[in-house]
Amino acid sequence: MSDERGVQDAGYDEWLDAVEDGNAFYLECPNGHGSLPPRRVCVDCGSTDLERVDLPETGEIETFTVTHVPTPAFEEDAPYATAIANFGSVRITGQIVGLDPDAVENGLEVEPKVTISETTDERVLGLEPV
Repeated sequence: MSDERGVQDAGYDEWLDAVEDGNAFYLECPNGHGSLPPRRVCVDCGSTDLERVDLPETGEIETFTVTHVPTPAFEEDAPYATAIANFGSVRITGQIVGLDPDAVENGLEVEPKVTISETTDERVLGLEPV
């Protein structure tokens, strides 16, 4: 499938669309394990019975790294911070937006936001401080 942005990554691009529309979600199996699309099988228990559940509006940064010397795919974005944030049943990795990378710290409350890579002009998941 493709659109004005080019080739679509089934599942992931639909999830980014939901984030942009304020309808972010995750997938949960009957045992309460959470994961993000395009997953079709629970990585914890193997269940294929996954239900769409609303993602909490905010999460908390658990760990992060600041990149000053990036790969060519992100050279125009540097320096930038990438973080893993806990959103309850799922952890989300994204680039911190709207904050100087040196000001990022563990425990910072963030919300998911779709942003555009300055290098590739592609949509990427950002985490914006609340």
